Amino acid sequence: MTDTEQRSEAWFQSRLGRATASRIADVISRTKSGWGAGRANYAAELIAERLTGVTAERFQNAAMQWGTDTEPHARDAYEFYSDNDVELIGLVEHPSIPMTSASPDGLVGNDGLVEFKCPNTSTHIDTLLGKPIDKKYLTQMHWQMACTERQWCDFVSFDPRMPEEMRIRAIRVARDDGRIKELETAVVEFLAELDAKEAELRKHYRMPEAA
Repeated sequence: MTDTEQRSEAWFQSRLGRATASRIADVISRTKSGWGAGRANYAAELIAERLTGVTAERFQNAAMQWGTDTEPHARDAYEFYSDNDVELIGLVEHPSIPMTSASPDGLVGNDGLVEFKCPNTSTHIDTLLGKPIDKKYLTQMHWQMACTERQWCDFVSFDPRMPEEMRIRAIRVARDDGRIKELETAVVEFLAELDAKEAELRKHYRMPEAA
């Protein structure tokens, strides 16, 4: 575990070439005919990072910037309504699988995590009315729990544009060891494929090993 501030240059460097929680959904993406394009694209992105030592382009649209800017307010609201303190952390490596990690939005108590989402108002309303959490976010949270060895994660949807009593909804997601085991198996396979492709590229083009 590191205390490097998230989204800092040091944090981006610490994630270089690693499979991270926010992208594990791409690792396991499938279509009816096999692996999804997202898996191949993510593999290529990580291989390029490993070969060049340069982080992938950090694209940020208006919605992503809104989420970044609004997250501190979501954290304040969560702490107030849940009576929990949120401990900010940096990157957490998986305890047994190298080159994969997570950067949760915060630790809660001794056993919990929190994941903040600040979506558009339409999506927030759907969450208020009981729409299930998107599978990609469930995958993200389970990988965070795998890396931190925590027992639950609160999924928090926050929208300050709504009336005060409708601005926040927290849904607790319990650790599922069976699901985590499935994800770990998939990530190990994915990383092995990355290692093999990286080694083949270095051999074929006689590139030096990364420091």
